[in-house]
Amino acid sequence: MPVIKIEEATIDDSALILRFVKELARYEKAEHEVVATESDIEKSLFGQDSTTHAVICSINNEPVGFAVYFFNYSTWLGKNGLYLEDLYVSPEYRSVGAGKALLKHLANIAVEKGCGRFEWSVLDWNEPAIKFYKSLGAKAKHEWVGYQLTGHELTALAES
Repeated sequence: MPVIKIEEATIDDSALILRFVKELARYEKAEHEVVATESDIEKSLFGQDSTTHAVICSINNEPVGFAVYFFNYSTWLGKNGLYLEDLYVSPEYRSVGAGKALLKHLANIAVEKGCGRFEWSVLDWNEPAIKFYKSLGAKAKHEWVGYQLTGHELTALAES
């Protein structure tokens, strides 16, 4: 039986995290959209002002995946929430419990911190992930549509 271990990432994991980010982007057919560098990961995840966290999943001391998360806030609940930005497990280590271990670890953090919810987004075509999340009791949000501003549009709004 494999030994699964989840540990807080350190700045020394920056190259590994970037590798996993690129593998995730490749899986999502969007590798060309990754512009982050190892230096960007070091600064944004491990810099003094960072509000983001990362964990590394290892099986038998071999890094097999990661998760990046941060805390958001619900005015309706009057509590923080834990938002999972990315979760990735290398394909050859899926179906051995690594993904569930990562989610369980984050759920424990959310409970320990008194969070009112634990949430994330999934691409609508990613049926294996959707099936997996549903098997854990997660429910899709209905009526809510996500929006974002990036690049020129973000700058244009800020400067308007």
